[in-house]
Amino acid sequence: MHRPHAELSRAVMNALTAYLRTVGPDALGLYADEEGDWQKLDHAGWEHIREKMNKRRWPIIHLRDASNAEDRYRFRYYGRPLDNPSRADRLGMTCAASFWLPTEYLEEHGPEKLRELAFEVAGHLPFCSGYVGLSFNCDTELLGVEREIRQQCFRYPGMDIPKPGDYSLHLGTQVRGSAWMTFLGQPVLGELGGTSGLRSRLHSPGTTVQDMQGDRAVVTLGPWPEAGDTEQGQTLPAYRELARVLEPWLYHEQSQGGTDFTPEDLRRWERRFLD
Repeated sequence: MHRPHAELSRAVMNALTAYLRTVGPDALGLYADEEGDWQKLDHAGWEHIREKMNKRRWPIIHLRDASNAEDRYRFRYYGRPLDNPSRADRLGMTCAASFWLPTEYLEEHGPEKLRELAFEVAGHLPFCSGYVGLSFNCDTELLGVEREIRQQCFRYPGMDIPKPGDYSLHLGTQVRGSAWMTFLGQPVLGELGGTSGLRSRLHSPGTTVQDMQGDRAVVTLGPWPEAGDTEQGQTLPAYRELARVLEPWLYHEQSQGGTDFTPEDLRRWERRFLD
């Protein structure tokens, strides 16, 4: 969402409320305090989150499942002030929100329920782009996690690698590629010729393009999200078609020292549906 956080705080809280209304109010039970320690998300905890959302210029909010055994539900938000548009655009700053669900939710309720939730959440947010699909359920900052992802991700191209904090610093109005559901707003959708222009470029069976209010659209690639499997010849042709359409606006991540992804790895990952 390429807008200052001050314009987004209410919209983001409304989106979070819609998410919790569907998954249950107890799905999130902990929040990260200023030192990164986990605190109970009780009444006082929620008051702290609301105050932080409403009064901070750069709020970073991280909520998670109360379970110590697994992370099934998470919410992350990175707000940026964007009060100097030229500097923000140069750096690629943007506000980013991320909502997690376990695969068990998809298996129990089916993809249509997930689509309804995605539409409701996205409907509150003035996004430039957004994505719904399978991803590696992990903290990429933890030691050894990226190494494990690198060993798996090229085999399963439909799996996303979640890095909302990095994207909020560098993504700007670019897009990250294709996913099961790819939400597109301005300016990219306008440069594609709007919903009709986008629809005219996509021909894979099962691909749909739907209008949304506010000059926005969503592309859905088939009835279910797919991980793919290159070793089994499952290369996800519909995902590849959409990636080719979006290629001129594709975001290129910069490799950072100390990571397990070399610049060559990152480029190969970003272009996994193109090369």
